[in-house]
Amino acid sequence: QVQLVESGGGLVQAGGSLTLSCEASGSILRMVAMGWHRQAPGKERELVATINAGGGINYADSVKGRFRISRDNAKTVYLQMNSLRPDDTAVYYCNARGYSAIGSTFDSWGQGTQVTVSS
Repeated sequence: QVQLVESGGGLVQAGGSLTLSCEASGSILRMVAMGWHRQAPGKERELVATINAGGGINYADSVKGRFRISRDNAKTVYLQMNSLRPDDTAVYYCNARGYSAIGSTFDSWGQGTQVTVSS
């Protein structure tokens, strides 16, 4: 079983910045990709950004130029959020996909961290 723990959420004024972090633990043999999704009230959960094992990065159009995804090892991922807007308010979830040490695949989600951007 792979566990994900997010941190860094909170309340910030519009135009401000926050950085989220996510650390994976457990029997991880190989990570394929990690990323962030978010869900705002009344909306479907949407992809925000992903980074794969080869370094390839994808961003949602709504966050391009404002958010940056990065990693410092195969099991930790960050989301630096700049120029935050009220419509960025959502619960942000970390996701990780890969292969476990016991020979199975995993697709794990964190508990989510609340980001609230005030006007």
